[in-house]
Amino acid sequence: MAKKIHVEYRVFREQDVLTGETAEHFVRGIQSAVAARGIARIAISGGGSPQPVFALLADPKAPYRDAIPWNRLWIFWVDDRCVPPENQDSNFGAARELLLDKVPLAPDHAIRIEGELDPEEAAARYESAIRGHFRLEGAEVPIFDVLQLGMGDDGHCASLFPHTAALHETGRVAVANHVPQQKQSWRVTLTWPVINAARDVFFLIDGAAKADPLGRVLQGPYDPETLPSQLIQPQNGGLLFLLDTAAAARLPPPNADGTGTLEIAR
Repeated sequence: MAKKIHVEYRVFREQDVLTGETAEHFVRGIQSAVAARGIARIAISGGGSPQPVFALLADPKAPYRDAIPWNRLWIFWVDDRCVPPENQDSNFGAARELLLDKVPLAPDHAIRIEGELDPEEAAARYESAIRGHFRLEGAEVPIFDVLQLGMGDDGHCASLFPHTAALHETGRVAVANHVPQQKQSWRVTLTWPVINAARDVFFLIDGAAKADPLGRVLQGPYDPETLPSQLIQPQNGGLLFLLDTAAAARLPPPNADGTGTLEIAR
């Protein structure tokens, strides 16, 4: 029997509104997790799209910084390139500059991928850190409270790139993935079953270059080898996309309030 995925997409005309709504989504998810379980664990992605969100979350003049219980929050990374944190291509390094160094988050509450290490060692150490933090046993997977993804113009998400080995890994928490088509060809990434286990999975996507691949991901034939973002099928049955108008151009026009829905069978 086909699995039904309920997709909600919200389309914003102004970039600053998209940034603010994304920041608000993080805050609501963190507050909800702390209220329910006393702790919040989020996983963030790199790329250009979330960087304004990180800066806004750290801005003392914005309403979000003081709304986050930083002492109850742990931040993880969906993926990172195998480079030192000082490298301009480091997802951790960008988040540190824009967010971590400007908020009262304890250093040990940011559990990073050690990209300066050998890729396989970095993946093993990251998986060990996650398993220890979540106190996982056996085949258990971590359940993140909020997990943010982006999408490339090739349909990849996390560091799950088309036709790469990590697409077929279902037993690990994190793996090293060789991506020959990228400048930084070695990555460490969470696996897609771990992503799908999160309580709240959402994509933040902007730009016209993403319109065609997003349309194919959500409305085209199921071909995750070519469009890895199709692997994202949250266990809770729901998936959210926060989009600008350019990225949403190939989707059905949203309602007057900027929202739209799709039901996808996988």
